Amino acid sequence: MEEILRSALLGIIQGITEFLPISSSGHLELAKFFLGDDSMAQESLLMTVTLHAATALSTLLIFRKDVAEILRGLFQFKWNEELQFSLKIILSMIPAAFVGLVFEEQIEQLFEQRIMLVGFMLIITGLLLFLADRARRTNKSVSYGNALIIGIAQAIAILPGISRSGATISTSVLLGIDREKSARFSFLMVVPLILGKMAKDILDGEMVMSAGQAVPLAVGFVAAFITGAVACLWMISLVKRSKLTYFSVYCFIVAAIAIFMVAS
Repeated sequence: MEEILRSALLGIIQGITEFLPISSSGHLELAKFFLGDDSMAQESLLMTVTLHAATALSTLLIFRKDVAEILRGLFQFKWNEELQFSLKIILSMIPAAFVGLVFEEQIEQLFEQRIMLVGFMLIITGLLLFLADRARRTNKSVSYGNALIIGIAQAIAILPGISRSGATISTSVLLGIDREKSARFSFLMVVPLILGKMAKDILDGEMVMSAGQAVPLAVGFVAAFITGAVACLWMISLVKRSKLTYFSVYCFIVAAIAIFMVAS
């Protein structure tokens, strides 16, 4: 029962922090540290990938109309807006896919409760959010060049403590892109990466789980899916209303606590 409750808590944390710009990976590592989760890196990564899959599906739920329009447009086989948007999504995936494939082993080692690293990366996240909230408002859309730059920000956000949504949305806003379009692009661009990562791990035989892991993983998945859907809608509203500074302050506070706990 304790393991199930722990998985539910991790799922709730993932669902909330995947969309709110406070680093889901960083908070998951902090949660594992304070909960005394001493699982091996591969087992820890299995839970992390499962929870990310849940939030990817919640993203598809919230943006189901957008996804349906994109798919309809693609099947027209024309150089239309939907095809161009899809190409920008693909372009944005390249940096993170490259880093994930080339440095896979090094990345796995980062998910071993490196709390000091999480603390300093949360400070960087806080600074990005602080700057983005003060950026000038525009109606600009995402260009191909913007998509690549945002993709680089997403690749950097592989580090635990760097918020993926915070880094990509902040980068988009600082590039002068409309806030709502920034949030939409940020949330949709990660879905193919997560699904691709899951497919690779399954084909490589790395997503093998024991019978005892099935229930905790399922509980974590459901918790992350439900809370993720709610957090996604909330985040879109917050970005439009320029409320990122509150999360910037939060990141600074959590970073200070994490660094103090490890240093003391």
